[in-house]
Amino acid sequence: MAAINSDYLQIAIAQINCTVGDLAGNSAKIVNAAHEAIALGASLMITPELALSGYPPEDLLLRGDFNQACEDALYGLATALPDITVVVGHPRYLQGVRYNAASVLQGGSIVATYHKQVLPNHSVFDEVRYFTPGTEPLVFEHQGILCGVLICADVWEAPPAKLAKSAGAEVLLALNASPYHLDKQTSRYGVLRQRVADTGLPIIYANMVGGQDELVFDGASFVLDKAGVVVQQLPEFEESVALVKLDTSAGNKANPLLAQIIPNQPLEVAVYQALCLGLKGYIHKNGFPGVVLGLSGGIDSALTLAIAVDALGADKVRVVMMPSEFTAEMSVNDALEMAQRVGVHYSEMPIKPLFELFRETLAVEFAGLPFDTAEENLQARIRGMLLMALSNKFGSIVLTTGNKSEMAVGYSTLYGDMAGGFSLLKDVPKTLVYKLANYRNSLSPVIPQRIILRAPTAELRHGQTDQDSLPAYEILDAIMEAYVEHDCSRSEIIGMGYREQDVVRVTTLIDRNEYKRRQAPVGVRITQRGFGKDRRYPITSKFVFNGNVLQNNRLRGIRYEEN
Repeated sequence: MAAINSDYLQIAIAQINCTVGDLAGNSAKIVNAAHEAIALGASLMITPELALSGYPPEDLLLRGDFNQACEDALYGLATALPDITVVVGHPRYLQGVRYNAASVLQGGSIVATYHKQVLPNHSVFDEVRYFTPGTEPLVFEHQGILCGVLICADVWEAPPAKLAKSAGAEVLLALNASPYHLDKQTSRYGVLRQRVADTGLPIIYANMVGGQDELVFDGASFVLDKAGVVVQQLPEFEESVALVKLDTSAGNKANPLLAQIIPNQPLEVAVYQALCLGLKGYIHKNGFPGVVLGLSGGIDSALTLAIAVDALGADKVRVVMMPSEFTAEMSVNDALEMAQRVGVHYSEMPIKPLFELFRETLAVEFAGLPFDTAEENLQARIRGMLLMALSNKFGSIVLTTGNKSEMAVGYSTLYGDMAGGFSLLKDVPKTLVYKLANYRNSLSPVIPQRIILRAPTAELRHGQTDQDSLPAYEILDAIMEAYVEHDCSRSEIIGMGYREQDVVRVTTLIDRNEYKRRQAPVGVRITQRGFGKDRRYPITSKFVFNGNVLQNNRLRGIRYEEN
């Protein structure tokens, strides 16, 4: 055990990047963090929620062999730890019942275990599917301080914290796997300050960091004193082990001392880092050697390329420009210029010969019919086939480049530009794409300015721009946010000042394109509600939101176009 300092209790926060199912790797991270904590002078360390198994393990929890492996790993971890007390998060299977648990490991033994009481069952969380809620507090004594253990959602409601207080707790240790979304830290501050007000107890909040499928955990672990003031905060989006000092004097017992507070980053910086971390986690944890993407000369693929290089390194990124007869020369030039600026492998594969072959093959079936979305989508699907061929040959995963605005209204092609393994910008609205591009260029000018300034276009027919068939992105994104993220009705959105025609068009397209989104690759979630785990609408549905608006036959006649 580390030498005891009688002036204060020293507790380490292990803000670590865990991988679901990697029990050996996660155990090793915890052991390494424990050695680092001892070197800092800590005698107690806390980990994130379900650190041993990774979060969220989802239906792995329904397997008996997984539960047994977690139990074995917990005992193995207890014996492998150095001389320090550790509170570790793990799943527990006990007499046919599963719990989201945290155990106190000390001296090679499991000395106490807590079961999470509040099981979230909303947005990206479905813990009720897997776990049974606990009912009892856990308060343990460490160097004269009584420590109460809570797990994540336990601090979002009052009863568990009050129960720990009534059991004698003098400080609350909160283990968390709280995923990132825009301005999430502000919400955490507000909720935990209420828990401090309820109990009069300080809170040490340890959060996970890293990417896990569509979720990104931002870390940013922090400490609130008895007045609800932030007295310490760890960095966002990176692993860290930090020391928290609690006063042990009688007059101010268990109150944390002021330490380093790493401030929250501006929105564009935080989102950019979240996207980098999410991509890096997905590629590295799944063992892909690199990524390949179609570089069109447009802003979405340019931003995707910038993030991929920053997250993975230029040597792990391959880009392909696939011009058609409708591709402007400046698109080819801008794509090449950006590839050269960031130093990635670049190649060009003109698709006109393949496109002509397809049209010739379909000539009899399409005889007498005009050029329309069928021919437009053929081009996108040819590009998708070429990218997937490269993926198969070299093992790199295809990054799709569509943004949230396009995914919302179906401005994308199934088996075309939607073909791939990871959709980096899937939850990034178009207006935010521009902000992120400008932010990245403020660091170094990797994206040619013309890409940012030109009107967005799919270049699938002559003279095409996105706004030929869509409202301006500022309007589209605002309607989308209200409808998708805040569940506003059409009449409520119209009441915000948006044109009825725009509202009905956008919301109708959102509803009609659920079948497309269901087939889209997984992508990083950065908003309060992305098109993934936290939005589960039926594909087949006759329900009409605010039917009174759609009774206007003039508006009901909107033609559906698949782009």
